[in-house]
Amino acid sequence: MAHSESSATEPVPAIAPDADERHRVSSEIEAWLHGEGDKTVGGLIDVFEEKSFAILFVFLLGVPALPLPTGGATHVFEIVAALLALQLVAGRDRIWLPERWRKLSLAGPKQQRFLNGLMKLIRRLERLSRPRLRFLFDHRVSNSVFGLLVLGGTAGAFLAPPFTGLDTLPALGVVLLSLGVLLEDIVVVGLGLVVGAAGVLLEIFVGGAVLHQVRKLF
Repeated sequence: MAHSESSATEPVPAIAPDADERHRVSSEIEAWLHGEGDKTVGGLIDVFEEKSFAILFVFLLGVPALPLPTGGATHVFEIVAALLALQLVAGRDRIWLPERWRKLSLAGPKQQRFLNGLMKLIRRLERLSRPRLRFLFDHRVSNSVFGLLVLGGTAGAFLAPPFTGLDTLPALGVVLLSLGVLLEDIVVVGLGLVVGAAGVLLEIFVGGAVLHQVRKLF
């Protein structure tokens, strides 16, 4: 009888955490957006701690990744993202940023269209994603590789000619890559790499074509 009572009170292992995990990213971000506290870079870091790197990449590169007016904030966000990526490459597990950059606003009335578009993208991806090859994630080496890939995509977005929209694909690649890391889904990571690489190649092709036409004029 004692054994029976022990079995009845013993917690039953959950079978569906993996299914719930697909929706955890959007749920956690929405809870932060609608909760108390500053909706700034520093506020996000304080709440998400070790997840802050990937979530910040989603927010910072989400600005140029979506075809919406950015108000000139794109390059500032890309510089912050590059600094974060360098810290990942160096092996840091906690974010350091100057106080001025920690005060950058990530959410507010002016960013509502951007946030709506970003959350739609995340939810759509969560519905299609599931954890794949989870053992590859959250290691010293894999985090450094993640930082290098983010740095490459961020540089591609930063160096895109202004008003051409060519920063969209490299930035979207970083967003997808970061979401793949958060969801621990190697397929989403691969999709991010393909999109980012396509964006950089497109920049090179278009830039080369423009340079060729300029040379013909002289």
